[in-house]
Amino acid sequence: MPRAYIALGANLGDARANLLRAMEAMDGLPRTSIQHRSSLYRSSPVDSGGPDYINAVVEVVTAYSPLELLHALQRIEQGAGRLRPYHNAPRTLDLDILLYGEEHLDTIELKLPHPRMFERAFVLLPLAEVAPQLVTPAQLNKVQSQSIERLA
Repeated sequence: MPRAYIALGANLGDARANLLRAMEAMDGLPRTSIQHRSSLYRSSPVDSGGPDYINAVVEVVTAYSPLELLHALQRIEQGAGRLRPYHNAPRTLDLDILLYGEEHLDTIELKLPHPRMFERAFVLLPLAEVAPQLVTPAQLNKVQSQSIERLA
């Protein structure tokens, strides 16, 4: 089964609890299981407002196609009260597929690999924790000025 890497983020409500519940929901999806979970991180919003985000990355194996996985993740977001009033609005839960095996997609619904993943410390640090082979020191160096803190 393919491996996928999913970024989780939230900055409304109990963000930490929302991420942990989302991980449980992902692990409960049929034909899908979490293989690795990063630590939780706190980061300042990038291109958005509101309180600080709590972020993480999980590695899953799944029999879902990329679009089936996207739709399953969107249902988890909706279950957490995700609203989309405007682009980059603060959110109770955001789930983004970063990578899905070796897939390269460029559709209206889904772009793989995620087009901005290498620009964001809140993605790269947790991704490096679960899959260090996917993140280079140069990529980490490029985002080192962004505010991020690993939580206990």
